[in-house]
Amino acid sequence: MSHEEYVKKKRARVHELASGILDGSIHYLEGAIELASLRFQVEVPEDDQDFIAFTAVASEIDHLPIGAPRQYWSKEALERHEPEIQESIKWAKESSLPQCKSLLERFSA
Repeated sequence: MSHEEYVKKKRARVHELASGILDGSIHYLEGAIELASLRFQVEVPEDDQDFIAFTAVASEIDHLPIGAPRQYWSKEALERHEPEIQESIKWAKESSLPQCKSLLERFSA
């Protein structure tokens, strides 16, 4: 796979994530974490405000059982953290929903 093909594939993933986040088929926080991780793979400026919003979200929730790591947490711990997860989803949407819409538009095929 060439570099250009790799970047194109990662940009398509950004579009897929943004679309899924907006339609609710992708958990908001899981999508935010993955979007933050794609920031340097899609060849955007380092200070790209859309991606920085998701980097901030990912940074604020890195202590929570989100995504695959949930399997390693006890049921009690998951229950104890659930209110904070729900509050984090609300906060993340307030602070990054416009950027998610922007990414969807920018990375449409």
